[in-house]
Amino acid sequence: MYQALKFLFILITIIALASCGNDTLQPKPEAKLALQYPSPEYQRLDKGNCPFTFEVNSFARVLSKGDCAMKIEYPFMDATVYMDYASVKDNIRELLIDGQKLSFSHNRMADVIDDKIYLNPDKSVYGMMYAIEGNAASNVQFYLTDSVQNFITASLYFDRTPNYDSIYPAVDYIKLDMRKMMESMDWK
Repeated sequence: MYQALKFLFILITIIALASCGNDTLQPKPEAKLALQYPSPEYQRLDKGNCPFTFEVNSFARVLSKGDCAMKIEYPFMDATVYMDYASVKDNIRELLIDGQKLSFSHNRMADVIDDKIYLNPDKSVYGMMYAIEGNAASNVQFYLTDSVQNFITASLYFDRTPNYDSIYPAVDYIKLDMRKMMESMDWK
């Protein structure tokens, strides 16, 4: 019996050592999520009665909410950009404070809030874009104004609990679309 156990132990040891190859000594590459989104194709959006036009990704679905407010949905990402419009009537200071307050209300859940000023004096378009890293409810926001008549805010939301690591590729894709909205904004 002792010989049989000894033989079995030696056999298991030989099999275990033989099954180990040199490849276990090599570091393995990090696994990365490879989500593929379609290359954006932009088209000009003109809601006849609204005092502005801009370009929007043709893969998004635009739904008017009334009073020049709209939802720009990305169904393949479960994401929506909510855009609101307000007329400036000697209240530009309040509108700017509200536009900034919305972005910094996510401060508790944000790791980083990166703000970028946008200026296009040729078109009288001025604003700010906020990219919010972390598990915040909204990861990208902007406001635009001509500081005389028009004020627009836009915020990106996902239809799920925020987990920044998981939604980062979609945030990055839509952030580029939102930048295109800002850069293509024209007042009528």
